[in-house]
Amino acid sequence: MIGSHRPPALADRAKMPYTDAVLHEIQRFADIFPLSAPHMVTKDTYFRGYTIPKGTEVFPILSSAHYDPRYFETPDTFNPDHFLDANGALKKNEAFIPFSIGKRICIGESMARAEMFLLFTTILQNFSVSSPVAPEDIDLTPRESGVSRVPPKFQIRFLSR
Repeated sequence: MIGSHRPPALADRAKMPYTDAVLHEIQRFADIFPLSAPHMVTKDTYFRGYTIPKGTEVFPILSSAHYDPRYFETPDTFNPDHFLDANGALKKNEAFIPFSIGKRICIGESMARAEMFLLFTTILQNFSVSSPVAPEDIDLTPRESGVSRVPPKFQIRFLSR
């Protein structure tokens, strides 16, 4: 899409929906911070058969959204198609909340998304990426580590293009 004559730019992102879908799926699947910052209920709220009184402190569990089969056809599988419509365009999914939701959403979300796109596309533009293990044999299951999840260790090879 970009070629090798210039570095990737943010303007390229709109023309690269599959790349954007892969980045979304990496964040959803890795689920690095499964527990969000605490929130406070601002009014009595009815949620899944329970009443949560105004003023109650709640801790959103982002994993419950990222792995919800109502929003992701194959939640336990890495699948960028979760974020593509029938025409291959990037589609919004309300259960995708890696930066949290509401007033406590990460203030650096837009910068983080931009940086991830630029880093990812620059790596793919300049390197061929491979592994000594067949892709289907790589275990992508994140490791638990307190309140966050740590991606598993595996070998990867970057060969200059």
